[in-house]
Amino acid sequence: MSAKTAILVVDIQNSLATDPGTKIPHAARVCEAGTRILQVARRIRDTRVREQGLPPGFITVFVQHQESPDEGLLIWGTEPWGLVFEPRQDLVNEEEFVVAKSVRNAFSNPVLEQILRENGVEDLVIFGIQSECCVEATCHGAIDTGFAITLLSGAHSTYPEPEATPEEIEAQVEARVQARGATVVRWEAAVEAWEKKGQILGPYHQ
Repeated sequence: MSAKTAILVVDIQNSLATDPGTKIPHAARVCEAGTRILQVARRIRDTRVREQGLPPGFITVFVQHQESPDEGLLIWGTEPWGLVFEPRQDLVNEEEFVVAKSVRNAFSNPVLEQILRENGVEDLVIFGIQSECCVEATCHGAIDTGFAITLLSGAHSTYPEPEATPEEIEAQVEARVQARGATVVRWEAAVEAWEKKGQILGPYHQ
């Protein structure tokens, strides 16, 4: 299957996104965005494949962080480690994937690049948790590996720091990846463009 674009969903896991005791402050906002993004993407996929006889044109990769017990709560097989959004089980062909990692940059796992190359991916659309950690590191990893990226503003966030709010950190991350050539766009605008186009494309192709 040739898929020019891949959607990367980074570390939207229970400990970070749903557990009242450990989730980031804006978890609801990120999860609401993720729900809408995936709903629209999957609907576009079904329309293209089932009604128009076209290839999907994109794949989706769910990145899942795992830690040792002395590092944190994202221990393989536990509830905190679990994904909030999971791959569809009703697809004949592999179009939605899970890639594990144990450091911030998802490209530390060579399986990610292998999946992207095998599926003809050139452009990545990225969102998730945490902005300045795994999201930013994965953006830089993607750029270093030769992919064009779009970071979806409003669909990533993090914990506050003593000197910065989550919103300030989000903006700082967006500025840094833009400085390296990334596109940053509000997730709502991206989804609206996808719906109008009937295809998942980075904003620079629309």
